Amino acid sequence: MEEENDITVTWEDLQARVAGGKNRKLILNGLTGYAQPGKLLAIMGPSGCGKSTLLDALAGRLGSNIKQTGKILINGLKQELAYGTSGYVTQDDAMLSCLTAGETLYYSAELQFPNSMSVAEKKERADATLREMGLQDAINTRVGGWSCKGLSGGQKRRLSICIEILTHPRLLFLDEPTSGLDSAASFYVMTGIASLILKDGIQRTIVASIHQPSSQVFQLFHHLCLLSSGETVYFGPASHANQFFSSNGFPCPPLYNPSDHYLRIINKDFNQDADEGITTEEATNILVSSYKSSEYRNHVQNEIAKISVNDSGAVGRKKIHAEFLTQCLVLLKRSSKQIYRDISNYWLRLTVFIAVSVSLGSIFYHVGASMRSIQERGSLLCFYVSVLCFMTLVGGFSPLIEEMKVLKRERLNGHYGITAFLVGSTFSAVPYTVLVSFIPGAIVNYLSGLHKGLENFVYFSSVLFAIVMWVESLMMVVGSIFPNFVMGVITAGGVEGLMILTSGFYRLPNDLPKALWKYPLYHVSFLNYGFQGLLKNEFEGLMFSSDEEGGGISLSGRYILSETWHVQMGHSKWVDLAIMFGMILLYRVLFLLITKCKEKLKHVHVGTKAPQAKVFSRTNINDL
Repeated sequence: MEEENDITVTWEDLQARVAGGKNRKLILNGLTGYAQPGKLLAIMGPSGCGKSTLLDALAGRLGSNIKQTGKILINGLKQELAYGTSGYVTQDDAMLSCLTAGETLYYSAELQFPNSMSVAEKKERADATLREMGLQDAINTRVGGWSCKGLSGGQKRRLSICIEILTHPRLLFLDEPTSGLDSAASFYVMTGIASLILKDGIQRTIVASIHQPSSQVFQLFHHLCLLSSGETVYFGPASHANQFFSSNGFPCPPLYNPSDHYLRIINKDFNQDADEGITTEEATNILVSSYKSSEYRNHVQNEIAKISVNDSGAVGRKKIHAEFLTQCLVLLKRSSKQIYRDISNYWLRLTVFIAVSVSLGSIFYHVGASMRSIQERGSLLCFYVSVLCFMTLVGGFSPLIEEMKVLKRERLNGHYGITAFLVGSTFSAVPYTVLVSFIPGAIVNYLSGLHKGLENFVYFSSVLFAIVMWVESLMMVVGSIFPNFVMGVITAGGVEGLMILTSGFYRLPNDLPKALWKYPLYHVSFLNYGFQGLLKNEFEGLMFSSDEEGGGISLSGRYILSETWHVQMGHSKWVDLAIMFGMILLYRVLFLLITKCKEKLKHVHVGTKAPQAKVFSRTNINDL
């Protein structure tokens, strides 16, 4: 195996500001520093000082609304990091709520480790990692969410850390790893993180943003980067910070937590007295000015120059993840287990659909074959389709957002490809979509006395299946653009409303205004093909008479389709169903393209906004 190089990260004159607008807020202002192998660098400062922004900049994760300038180098070179060489633990603990802690990590191990590694080895690595973070007693506890109680906030935080340290990356970023933990748990977690520095004979580089560590945790830091309002107050050995503050007239009192003292002095939000006659804003300005002319600043510049001259070489691709087929199977199993256990998703929808079907079947009980039943059958079908659309949206969007958050976290760390996610997500939902389509479909079909026959029932339920699949595909497309529940539901609901309006029931196709509504909306409306297919399935082969005994004027189903409903009779109902499945496939491909384009645009944006240096990112790794 090729020898692994240590990783050193340096940044010079790093600036970040909100892009666009006249008053572009400056978030980071000319920061310079470095992170070395075998060292734990802590980024500290009051809320809003730029800790997370600095961490995101170093990890190549800044959003497209942030403009960045300055140089960020890896081992003194302009290069990207390959998969498996770095990990990033975010503040957001994005995990599937119905999986246990053990299952969450086992599935992650199956995705992150290659096929050459046995299942037993992967499980042992996952168990060992759980023990390192003190989660051995919570292996069988579900992560938990609003529908079920599970891990505590602190345990979720530790499980998030487990996922990223599973492969023992040589460069590790952690954003507020002690958030939600008590002082004892914070110490044990940070001790576990610090122990990774020299684990397995490899010197690792660890960078962590942390808000207010205890004195015991503070002693674990090798280097300290202290920020206030995006400016460097101090950068250097953590043990020398007190000397720097003392030399500027702000010594740490005896038996006082150093981090509490530093943060009290440099917190300008409240502008209270930091010392006798000096406000926190004045104290911060003194410290920032002093640091710029101090030996600490000169030492940082010298170290960066030394690293640039004596670079450690390129960081190559050393680790491989699971193969594509394995990724698909693992994601399929994981998603299936999540769906099965989540009663608020398909199981709740099935219950509601059954209740709606019983109600609808009772109201339209045995509609018969009179002229009056023509309108009744159409009303039944249109209402049922509308309810199915909106209930699928309301019941399914929240679980989708949860899944999309997990996708974002795991994609940013290169665990698998978007195509593998799409395959696993699609096929895991099929059995449950069949349940919510065929069982309620059988109830409403039997009670209302719709067109009898096995073929007609199979077609009726297949259209319901396609509608549920289409709404879920629409949610994926909308969720990839608006990953917010309210915005997503409003947008997807608006699209559904337009398609129901132009489906050909509320306004017959030939009566729709040709501009916009007939061309193109009617022809691109998914529900147009669904409604036309259901009408063909319902009316073809039936005869309708003007009185209940079958006497009087009789009309054929085909005549009613063309004259009453304006249905296009040039193709069969199976062609309509095929078009629906083609549109479902199109929507899924659209989700794939949007997600990939967003990642590539972000990668290009990050890579071009600092022409002096190429900021690394892993969003282009494993793009299958």
